[in-house]
Amino acid sequence: MAVDDDRLARRVADAMLSREGTGPAWKVEIEEARSGYARVRMTIRPDMANGHGIAHGGMIFALADTAFAYACNSRNAITVAQHGSISFLSPVQVGETLVAEAVERAREGRSGVYAVQVRAGEGRIVAEFQGLSRETGGMVIEP
Repeated sequence: MAVDDDRLARRVADAMLSREGTGPAWKVEIEEARSGYARVRMTIRPDMANGHGIAHGGMIFALADTAFAYACNSRNAITVAQHGSISFLSPVQVGETLVAEAVERAREGRSGVYAVQVRAGEGRIVAEFQGLSRETGGMVIEP
């Protein structure tokens, strides 16, 4: 059963990425998607930098939010963010590759809590994101 659940989670993540404008534009790659879990990556380009020449916080937030979205939709129930917050811990340089790993921490009824850690390629933690999700009804894809 877990293998089938994980296959479904990957199909859902792939479908969501294919429907987005942002993920393909930013060259987001799905490394792994399982039930209640997702890991994605993105390389910071010059057009993703802020006025200080480092990654714009919105880009880091967006990557964390993307991993969160794939993890909370992994069971094929349409789910949206109800709340999200982030703590930035280390600056990110243009050219660095970021990996965001989302893990489901709790799920009750239609709500879920997810922790997302964003790391630079060598493992340095650059941000911690926490998201609260809410199922809205319906399926992401046809099973």
